[in-house]
Formats: sequence, structure tokens, C-alpha cells
Amino acid sequence: FKVARKELRTRDGSPSTFSQRLRYFLGWHLAAVPLWGFLFDPPLHERISGLHPEPVSMEGRVPVPWWRTSSGLFVVAFLVVGLAAAVSVTVNRESLTRLFTQAGRTVKFWKALFSPDESILLPSIRDLLVTIFMAVVATALAVVVAVPLSFLAARNLMRGPIGRPIYTLLRGIASIMRSIEPVIWAIIFLVWVTARRAPFAGVLALLVHSIADLTKLYAERLESIDPGLVEAITATGANRLQVLRYAVVPQIINPYISFTLYRWDINIRMATVVGVVGGGGIGQRLYFYLKNLAWQQAGTVMILIVILVWAIDYLSARLRAKLA
Repeated sequence: FKVARKELRTRDGSPSTFSQRLRYFLGWHLAAVPLWGFLFDPPLHERISGLHPEPVSMEGRVPVPWWRTSSGLFVVAFLVVGLAAAVSVTVNRESLTRLFTQAGRTVKFWKALFSPDESILLPSIRDLLVTIFMAVVATALAVVVAVPLSFLAARNLMRGPIGRPIYTLLRGIASIMRSIEPVIWAIIFLVWVTARRAPFAGVLALLVHSIADLTKLYAERLESIDPGLVEAITATGANRLQVLRYAVVPQIINPYISFTLYRWDINIRMATVVGVVGGGGIGQRLYFYLKNLAWQQAGTVMILIVILVWAIDYLSARLRAKLA
């Protein structure tokens, strides 16, 4: 700048500091990078990537509107997300401000949450065992019901004027039952069997949802079996039970066990959520402590739930890996 007989100054005319000159220098170079890249021949980005654009012949091609191309969809998605973010920030500006300005008020809450209360450890573990029992019972009963229903809900097995309506009816009922979350089922059964039998209502809620879910999973696995093996066993003169035993069951047994373990894993977590609405188990205890602002006790229960979910998830994943 001295050679050009120019000197950097601030807007009010005062001399610039070193940090201001450094920011100016970096900003100028960053702003010039895109332009500098296009001044090369070939441009810098083409030399680095080894790519260069070529004209594309549109002969025989149907022109596609720009919004249906991948670039157009990206632009539209970007604009929608940006607009939603702008509206959200504008509407919730006060909430965002309070989130950062009043964070210090939660120090006491977090400290209590991570200070376990040993006095409630034994009753909490007892409720934890109740939660595990609820998940095990619901999963076991669901398997007993879902296995035979899955054969009636498989498209490749239910054919003809009688089989097709049965298939359609079962799939429809299963879809409706799956669309209602276990929490809603728990509320329904709590009103039905009264809140004094909360664990029973929780088991029923998990059971209904598990039957619908497992029936769908089992049936879809049945629909993907190898028909060649079935035809080969049938060609030997085997009856339907023998075909089922030697051609169908070997293809579905491991996936069925894997689906069952997966559903049991889900039911462990769902049993906690069901308990929050009064379905018994550890979730009900957690809700009691949260309602009474007993953060230390609530933190103890949360730690136990995290340990349980992690252990079950690890065990389930190991077992499913062995079956794969």
C-alpha cells in the first residue's frame, strides 16, 4: 500500500491496528479465491479435479423442468429449509434468547440430576425388573399369536377366493393396530382394567402393538422365501406339513428369532414410556419423581434406565449377529 501511496484507515479516519490490517488482508484473499480460480486456463477447479464440462446433445431427449432435476430439487429443499429456519427463529426469538441467557439457572438442576440417591436404589431396581418382566411377557405372548397369523397374512400362501380376503383383512387390522402407539394402547387399557392393575395394562399395550408388528415382519419374511425349495420338496410327494417343516421353517427360523429379539429390545424401551402414563414399572416411578421435582431421585432412575437399555441393546445385537 505504501508503493501505491495508499494507507488503510478506519471509517472515522483513525489509523488501523495490526489485527484490522490482518483481517483486511485475509478477507481480500478469501474474496479473490473464486475469481482467481477462473483465471487459469483451464480453470483451477478443473485442473485439480481432472474434470471439464462438455456440451450434451439433447437429441431424442425429453426436456425436464428444472425443478424435477436433482439440482432443482436441492435448490427447492434448501429454500424450504432456509425459510422454515428463518420463520422459526423469528417466531421463537424470545425462547432462543432465554435458552442462552438463562442457562446458568439450570446448574442446580443438572447437579442434582447426576447425583444418584442410593436410598431409592433397591425399589428402583425392583421396578426395573417389573419393566423387564412386562417386556418379556408381552414379547413371548406376541410370538405365540403372531407366528400362526403370519402364515395367514403372507401373500404367497393365501391365494384363491378364500385366502385373499383373509390376507387383506389381517394385513389391514395389523396396519391399524401398528399405527396406534403403545402409549395410546396403555391409556385405553388403563381405563379398561383400572389403574390399580397398571403393569397388566402395560403388558396388554405392549402385547397388542407387538402382535401387529411381528405379524407384519414374519409375513414379509414368509413372502420372500425361496419357492424353488418348496417346489423341490413338494415334487417328492411330501404333504403340506412336511413341506412346511422341511422347506419353509428352515428358511424362516433365524429371521423369526432375530425379529423377536429386535421386538423385545423395542418393548424394553416402550415399557418405560408406557409406565410414564401409568402403565407400571420404572417409567411410573420416573414420572412420580419428575412430577414432584425430585431431580436427584429422577436422575437415579434415568441412570438405571440408560444402563438397562444399553445392556439389552448390546445383548440383542450380539445375539442377532450370531443368527445372521
